[in-house]
Amino acid sequence: MRPPVRVCRIGRIMATLYSSIKDDLLAKIKDGTYKEGDIIPPEVELAKSYGVSRPTIRQALQILANDGYIEKRKRRGTIVTKPKVSQGLTMGVRSFEEDMSREGRVVRSTVVIFKREKASEEVATNLELKPRAEVYKLVRLRYVDEKPNVFVESYIPVEPYPNFESYDFTTERMYGAMTDEGHPVTQAHRRLDVIKADSATAALLDVEVGDPLFLFHTVGREADGRAVEYSVATYRGENNTFEFNVSREEA
Repeated sequence: MRPPVRVCRIGRIMATLYSSIKDDLLAKIKDGTYKEGDIIPPEVELAKSYGVSRPTIRQALQILANDGYIEKRKRRGTIVTKPKVSQGLTMGVRSFEEDMSREGRVVRSTVVIFKREKASEEVATNLELKPRAEVYKLVRLRYVDEKPNVFVESYIPVEPYPNFESYDFTTERMYGAMTDEGHPVTQAHRRLDVIKADSATAALLDVEVGDPLFLFHTVGREADGRAVEYSVATYRGENNTFEFNVSREEA
């Protein structure tokens, strides 16, 4: 049974209303009327200003939130943010810096730990090494536009990269160093999970305890199939979006 014409018209009118309000708010964000970090007026005030109901305002704000232009913060209200960082996962093996430069973002890294150590069972298994083989442990907190975005632990076998300790990974790319050393990562397998922030991760990434996070486990290999990277990266859920390209295999 088809819905009454009047119901369809009301639905179209509501969609037009919240879409036009979303467009107006977005224009104000882009022209600097609402700058990054500013607090958007509350729903009641916006509803009065636009002459619509609060649910209509709520729908407009939700679209902006989904696109990463605004973010609801406890005890603060709705603030203006930058759009989510978009990263493609099937476009080839690229460094984090390369992905961000394509998005026009500014990246910096803080090296938390960089040392040699004996591989744990987990690391040795993923790098296909003998137990207790020597690896580099590189732990970084990476910022995008001065906001903490990803906490990443990387493990690299020492043997193929004897000069790795000469690199400054606050300014130099790990994949670039691996290429310079003659053993570039040419393929990678990544597993994606969604987890909740614990107190330690929440503090590092400036999120609330319990907020959703993206967790990636990566094994990178060089051209001959040798495993040369094992990384565990934790991304803020509210600032990142990941795109996948898939294709159907012929039977």
